[in-house]
Amino acid sequence: MDVHEDTSIAIDVEDVSKQFRLGTLGEHQRITEAISSKIKALLKGGASGASQGVKDFWALQHVSFQIRQGEVVGIIGHNGAGKSTLLKILSRIVTPTCGRVGVRGRVGSLLEVGTGFHPELTGRENIFLNGAILGMKRSEIRKRFDQIVQFAEVEQFLDTPVKRYSSGMTVRLGFSVAAHMEPDVLIIDEVLSVGDQAFQNRCMGKATELGTQGRAILVVSHNLAAIANICCRAMLLDHGSIVLDASPKQVIDRYLQGMRADTGTVNWNTTSAPSSDRVRLHSVSICNAGRQSSSHQVDIDQPICIRIDYEVLREDTINTVQVQLKDENGVYILSSANAPSMSLTQDDFFSKPLSVGRYRTECELPANFLNDSRYVISLFLGPEIGKPTIRCENVLAFSVLDTGAMRKEYLGSWYGPVIRPRLAWSTVEAPL
Repeated sequence: MDVHEDTSIAIDVEDVSKQFRLGTLGEHQRITEAISSKIKALLKGGASGASQGVKDFWALQHVSFQIRQGEVVGIIGHNGAGKSTLLKILSRIVTPTCGRVGVRGRVGSLLEVGTGFHPELTGRENIFLNGAILGMKRSEIRKRFDQIVQFAEVEQFLDTPVKRYSSGMTVRLGFSVAAHMEPDVLIIDEVLSVGDQAFQNRCMGKATELGTQGRAILVVSHNLAAIANICCRAMLLDHGSIVLDASPKQVIDRYLQGMRADTGTVNWNTTSAPSSDRVRLHSVSICNAGRQSSSHQVDIDQPICIRIDYEVLREDTINTVQVQLKDENGVYILSSANAPSMSLTQDDFFSKPLSVGRYRTECELPANFLNDSRYVISLFLGPEIGKPTIRCENVLAFSVLDTGAMRKEYLGSWYGPVIRPRLAWSTVEAPL
């Protein structure tokens, strides 16, 4: 791919669009998926069945931008906005339907857990394999080998096949290889969220370091605080188009303002609902505890209820629910789940097989706990806590209002942190 004559431009994307045909065999599909789809088509009545329900879907439309050497750029947007498709095009995994893409120099990508790894090979062998794929000489890989292993913290598992690694170990090694092979362009997808917070911080620090060395870094993340801290620029992608390319603060503000917060609830129909093969999400809503009606504005003096409605699609399904809360700057405040270790009350349905049907799970925050401010909810459903099959990042925003209905002291938002619990205080006479 050629780039613009300006040698300071590392990535040049010009009027790029990407179209997929839903209901047909897609490009780069796994052979097992292709065989399964073909069998289903034959069972439905031959080859004609394969074309039923086919429709065109534009994942990207007329996307244009440039990224210069040394820039660390973040991309944010709702699920399905086209972020992953764009990164796959830049990584040369997917070809655009139309438009022009130019990337200057060596590209290091981390798009999925285990990207570029062979599961049967050991960690040591995969380091050399990845280096060779990136065009590195064996001597260059050896030179950086110790740094890669130390950063990934997998020394004792180096000679273990990668198929026995946890997802966290795999992503640590993958990022370490991609970052230490000194790529001219480093592309990072949301896969970093698999790692723990300490490792995520180290990754972001490494990305900043590479940017100061003149590398171009492109980061896709729902961690808005990380985007604000490490990026010099951000882009907001919505329905396949870039709607804003500006400073991280401007882009994050626009993203949060665009969230559906006017009714206090988000509902999905059957076709649009986030789902897995076992569970389908129907709605998420916010209200003061004890009230049936939802509102995007809740009273600080009353407990706050986060309500999740979902449907179990297959018998004996185990489903756990986890919520994360962030402030309006994207800073994580808390994470909670319907697990006994994270809840004050026992959820009788936690970690137990469920029958097919509709269910409602609620999480209650105490009164006078959050400050007078705006907050964002992320929601995760799956068979285990920490391993969701349904991820709804930044799904709903709401505001906590200090109405002063039960108090006569200072009203409004208090200076300081977003958590503002009402604590027990007392004064007694002390002996002289």
